[in-house]
Amino acid sequence: MAGRDVMGLAQTGTGKTAAFALPILQRLEQGPRHRVRALIVAPTRELAEQINVAFADLGRQTGLRCIAIYGGVGVGNQLQALRAGPEIVVACPGRLLDHIRQGTINLSAVEVLVLDESDRMFDMGFLPDVRRIIRAVPSQRQTLLFSATMPDDIRVLAREVLRDPLTVQVGEVAPAETVSHALYPVASHLKTALLSEMLRATGPGSVLVFTRTKHRAKRIAQQLQKAGFPATALQGNLSQNQRQAALDGFRSGNFRIMVATDIAARGIDVLSISHVINYDMPDTTDAYTHRIGRTGRAERTGEAFTLVTPEDNEAIRAVERVLGRRLERRTLAGFNYQAAAPTQDHEFAREPRPPSRAAPRSTHAAPRGTTPALTTGRSSYADLPRRPSASATTAAVSSRAAAPTQRPESASRQVNRRAR
Repeated sequence: MAGRDVMGLAQTGTGKTAAFALPILQRLEQGPRHRVRALIVAPTRELAEQINVAFADLGRQTGLRCIAIYGGVGVGNQLQALRAGPEIVVACPGRLLDHIRQGTINLSAVEVLVLDESDRMFDMGFLPDVRRIIRAVPSQRQTLLFSATMPDDIRVLAREVLRDPLTVQVGEVAPAETVSHALYPVASHLKTALLSEMLRATGPGSVLVFTRTKHRAKRIAQQLQKAGFPATALQGNLSQNQRQAALDGFRSGNFRIMVATDIAARGIDVLSISHVINYDMPDTTDAYTHRIGRTGRAERTGEAFTLVTPEDNEAIRAVERVLGRRLERRTLAGFNYQAAAPTQDHEFAREPRPPSRAAPRSTHAAPRGTTPALTTGRSSYADLPRRPSASATTAAVSSRAAAPTQRPESASRQVNRRAR
């Protein structure tokens, strides 16, 4: 309320959204209308929409208008909403940069900039986009960073955008104490069978299952559906309408089980989640914190189970260091842990390929001399396919142009080549 820059650190489910939404609403009640005065940047579409709903609920009596901007949907409704003059915009970086480049959003009156889930926003793959957005807003502003985790190297990057910040930390930046943890050692090829038995043993609450890849999330959800479980999937290959339908069905209880990639680990607020099951061990302790933070929210209790293989030992030790204790190892009574692996190799008989440790390259920078068009799928950075660069495309075209002209193949040669 005093206008200071703030770095806010707190466990998931403790009310960080209200911590910045309420002061912004009170501040914006006074002053001009019909111009963007507050900008909230979030890493995923789901989180952006959730923040937008929170502003609408909390500010219903203020007359202030809030809109959400993200990819995966058409731009027509967003352009119409921007022309109406909202005072608050919640945006994902990719689509926001599109609007900035096209001149369809005016950020010259922004008084408050919020970077939510800033640890992920400051990941090396996101930092260039964040910097571009910061250059588009006035230098005289209040900047707020909120996150559940903030490693030391990220704190260094935060100094670039905060001026004399006040750091407010509620509790330890670690998994919530209301969540109990357990590991289930199992062979890779038995993970899906063990998951099915664990789901039958859980109570009536909702269960969120995390996988490392989009393909696994889709396939596991399909297998659970065939086994009679009310399951759905949430992963980056879905359209925004499909993702919203999956979330709505999960929130309403039509789907008791959601299988998701880490796209769902940030900001998905469903209070009825009783269990989080890591089908694949997360890559970092921060990812573990965010995943299991989907249960045990608002001081409710929850359980976090992780299916582990010998390849996960190093990651297990890292999580145990954060928790300050050794995690309990469990087995499920009656489950056949000695079942042989299938004779034919298949996707669940081995661990997924580990992700590259190289810093991801931003996919949003336009080639020089071009004007990018508004796109439909840039807001969720997780699981984005890479596109060939302009230089690579030019090289390929040049190579084809330089290749010697080949005489048409005879019909017999074509048949022989196809046979080979």
